[in-house]
Amino acid sequence: MQMHVQAQWTSGMRFEGANADGLRAVMDADPQHGGTAGGPSPMETLMLALAGCTGMDVIPILQKMRAPVDRFTIEVTADRAGTHPKVLTAIHLRYVAAGPGLRVDQVEKAVALSQDTYCSVSAMLRKAAPVTYDTTVIDTHAEQPSLAAPAR
Repeated sequence: MQMHVQAQWTSGMRFEGANADGLRAVMDADPQHGGTAGGPSPMETLMLALAGCTGMDVIPILQKMRAPVDRFTIEVTADRAGTHPKVLTAIHLRYVAAGPGLRVDQVEKAVALSQDTYCSVSAMLRKAAPVTYDTTVIDTHAEQPSLAAPAR
């Protein structure tokens, strides 16, 4: 399967990308790098792609489990090399899931399946930098976070 996207320079450091269907995304640099901060940087876009990829795995897995998830967030933090090329050197994902009666084991299983089997962005990034994660599960009946699973 071949994929195709295109990025067109619009001004300054701003690029507008589009996929083959014409769906668009904007990337820009911070003002200190000649941009206007009109969109995420390319590296931030890569981190967003990781969050989107794994999230698009985890949610349907939880739905198939009939897990009662009603809120779900993925935070991605990364360390970056100080010299060029300024690659990511370590990546950490924090999954926060909430729902009435939601269980830690359900979320842990869905996240592990995404990270170990399904998420292609994570699989590619792991070849360049370690990818770790942790989970926090909130049972909204109690509104108290369950003990977070240890980081992997």
